[in-house]
Amino acid sequence: QVQLVESGGGLARPGGSLRLSCAASGISMAVFSIYGVEWYRQAPGKQRELVARIQWSETTTFYADSVKGRFTISTDNNMETVYLQMNSLKPEDSAVYYCHARSTDWWGRGTQVTVSA
Repeated sequence: QVQLVESGGGLARPGGSLRLSCAASGISMAVFSIYGVEWYRQAPGKQRELVARIQWSETTTFYADSVKGRFTISTDNNMETVYLQMNSLKPEDSAVYYCHARSTDWWGRGTQVTVSA
């Protein structure tokens, strides 16, 4: 069964870094190249929010204001994996991060990111 799978979450110290990965099982991530792939996050008691989006067929990206300059969304050379490089992490970045394919409205199960001293 086709699904999105996230990985790379964990515990980081404030100012530290993590890299999240998203890949599809059963199909290539390249099929999402036109409409793009997104990273969302949701913290307890808060609404799900869009963090970043990549539409690599047109080399366009979007970032929430809260993560601009700190997070980078990208894909590998074969377009098999979408990454979210998170630098200069803050405690408020703590959340479950979800990968989302826009064209099919597919979601991964999420990966937990915790930023704490």
